Amino acid sequence: MFFHPMDFLIIIAFALSLWAQFRVKGTFNKWATVPTQSGMTGYEAARRMLDANGLYDVPVEPVQGRLTDHYDPTQRVVRLSEPVYYENSISAVSVACHEVGHAIQHKVHYPMLSLRHTMFPVVNLTSGVAPLLILAGLFFQQFNFLLGLGIIFFSAAVAFQLVTLPVEFNASNRARDLMIAEGFISNEEERGVAKVLNAAALTYVAAALISLLELLKYIMIFNNRNND
Repeated sequence: MFFHPMDFLIIIAFALSLWAQFRVKGTFNKWATVPTQSGMTGYEAARRMLDANGLYDVPVEPVQGRLTDHYDPTQRVVRLSEPVYYENSISAVSVACHEVGHAIQHKVHYPMLSLRHTMFPVVNLTSGVAPLLILAGLFFQQFNFLLGLGIIFFSAAVAFQLVTLPVEFNASNRARDLMIAEGFISNEEERGVAKVLNAAALTYVAAALISLLELLKYIMIFNNRNND
């Protein structure tokens, strides 16, 4: 189509995203070889942390894949990838407790998580339509209103990603504090936990940055057309 000045920043952000993905895998693999002094597996750490916070009815289930760990708020279940569920390592316990952090957020009605859940149905709809509207608006300049509508829809997806950032950081902070308080890790092991959780958080930051820069690019194109 054409090269926009914002594309330079988008390319840099994309490179950062690739580096973040590489780093999270490398960091996970490195600390997956370091067993915890407590001897707990990811499942055991998740189960004990859930019970310690009164979440006895939230199950912990294994799921296939690698780094597929997540908390399902609709079914109220923590799902851990098999390497995390079964293994005893700094990585496994860190990831497991991070997902429990989301379950605790759900229990205490953490505002940003509640907002994220409220936004999800809307974003699920608009995120699929936005790229089509933006492409149509870029190709057919006489239909610039399509680009404007696409920007509005895409803005919802960007807002969703920005709301996700404090949700993820808060879950990690909860996990680290509770892991130490409950004796899941020692003070010496906290460094490894921090590296695993920070590497994972960086992927969310990079993804949000790319989307935000793309949104700014489309807004600039839209405004320039209207000014011509």
